[in-house]
Amino acid sequence: MTLLLLSNSTAPGRGYLEHAIEEIHDVAGAARQILFVPFALADHAAYTAQVAAALEPSGFTVTGLHEARDEAAALASAEMIFIGGGNTFRLVDALHRRGLVEPIRSAVTGGTPYLGSSAGTNVACPSLRTTNDMPILEPPSFEALGLIPFQINPHYLDPDPDSTHQGETRALRITQYLEENPGPVLGLREGTWLRREGDVLTLGGTPAGARLFSREAAPEEVASGADLSQLLGSS
Repeated sequence: MTLLLLSNSTAPGRGYLEHAIEEIHDVAGAARQILFVPFALADHAAYTAQVAAALEPSGFTVTGLHEARDEAAALASAEMIFIGGGNTFRLVDALHRRGLVEPIRSAVTGGTPYLGSSAGTNVACPSLRTTNDMPILEPPSFEALGLIPFQINPHYLDPDPDSTHQGETRALRITQYLEENPGPVLGLREGTWLRREGDVLTLGGTPAGARLFSREAAPEEVASGADLSQLLGSS
């Protein structure tokens, strides 16, 4: 599989996807036609137009999956699949109700490059359970695509000692997840991404790096550039 899983789609002071455009080109290889899955937001046409405006100047052609008469067939023939951010519950609901989980999984495991950002990164995991999003609706299942065997928390935020917020920190919420579910969970900070090429998994992006949580050990800092291939053996 070839995966590029972005924590975020917009970096401060940069345009949409601009911070990752070189990595997107590298992952795409010869692919120039991107099939965009816009179901994490309500306005599919406007969302697809936003993605097209960002990627077409770089030589890509973007088509929204919602425009296809046969969505499963469109996925099977796609050169590259991109699932964008938004609300993960809405996205997972749409993937299940439209019968798209298996078509996407089959295409990507068959070699179609996959790009995800935020919610699109969440759904590459086995479950949506480590999303940050409000459950604005109830999907038929929390099951996601399972393109990787562990969970990711995009937009991971470190505890702010100066904050007056008295609720749970992100780290505490992940710890609570691990009390009920097997790990690990990788907290991807803004500007970072995971790239999978077959059995090789690498953390990339800004020096902010990531934080790895597990039941068995204290949270571990992971530097950008680190080889995380051992996580592909997680269960």
